Amino acid sequence: MKITFTPLLFILLLIGCEKETVSTTDDKKPSAPTELSLDITLQGQAANPHGDGTGVANFKATATGASRFDFRIDEGVAMESGNGELVHEFTKEGTHTYTVTAIAYSDENLADSIAKNVRVRVAPPSKYGMTLVWADEFDYEGAVDVNKWHHQVIPIAGNNWANNEEQHYTDRTDNSYVSDGTLKIVAKKENYQFRGITKNYTSARLNSKYIFKYGRVDISAKLPAAGGTWPALWTLGANIDEIGNYHGNTYGSVGWPSCGEIDIMEQNGWDKNHLIGHLHWGDTQTGAYENKGGTKVVSNTTTTFNLYSLIWNENEIKILFNDEVVYETENTSAMPYDNPHYLLFNIAMGGTLGGAIPNDFTQAVMEVDYIQIYQ
Repeated sequence: MKITFTPLLFILLLIGCEKETVSTTDDKKPSAPTELSLDITLQGQAANPHGDGTGVANFKATATGASRFDFRIDEGVAMESGNGELVHEFTKEGTHTYTVTAIAYSDENLADSIAKNVRVRVAPPSKYGMTLVWADEFDYEGAVDVNKWHHQVIPIAGNNWANNEEQHYTDRTDNSYVSDGTLKIVAKKENYQFRGITKNYTSARLNSKYIFKYGRVDISAKLPAAGGTWPALWTLGANIDEIGNYHGNTYGSVGWPSCGEIDIMEQNGWDKNHLIGHLHWGDTQTGAYENKGGTKVVSNTTTTFNLYSLIWNENEIKILFNDEVVYETENTSAMPYDNPHYLLFNIAMGGTLGGAIPNDFTQAVMEVDYIQIYQ
């Protein structure tokens, strides 16, 4: 059959073709950015508490199909970035956790977002008229920071530790770790063998890799409550020849007590209502062993965090509890307290100041919220 197209019919067919083409185009809808990622790096005090910088953070977001980005801190205003990079300075002093959200936009203003938490520390520039030179806020999770701490595990008296202590010290996270903003040192009842010697208890003994001469030390800590535990926050002269300590003979090799020891805090195992602040040293002129110290009545050291401090300069040594003096003495030329020291944190079990360990002992924990050194 011969079909004759009239002008009107031809126009309708063309319109139908155009509709079909438009319909095909409408199926290709714009898409939001994909593969969004967010990296946050800290610098200055935010990354390094004893640095001279501030709480500066670098944000970097990437996404496929993104034409611009916004960043938000918690519920704050949006900060726009064309290339996904932004430098932000946190100014609130102290340690705080912030939620950083990155939002990626396409040309069609479609968006995708990602959020990360970041824990930032902004240290005050000074305190006590001094500058913060070293600190650990324990604002991370897991094993202790190997850049700051050394586990001392080799017994200093051959097969045993001094003072008739009954534990092995280990570098396991069973005995020392960081969580929820505090360092935990855990003394446990367990059979543990080291170098062929089995002990019935384990614990941890940390050396600071940082050494210092003079200044103020502040340690916020909560002490173990269990009988038989001997917690200590203390220093030794870095020139000690003690086996297994981090510094070795780098700063000399004079032995104990010639190196000098400062016990900022000790507590014996049978009396948790007293603190001990004490010095042990060898007279620089006669070589004789000397020791002096003081005690303080306390009531809440095992239930709350308290401040244990040392003020040490060329003229005096003061040991304080919550800024109250436990013991003070003149620093004389007959005392070896003119050389660098390092910090030690540990819980010993039994021994001279631990005493009898109860049969029902299972474990005990000392928590440290922070350590700060000012000069």
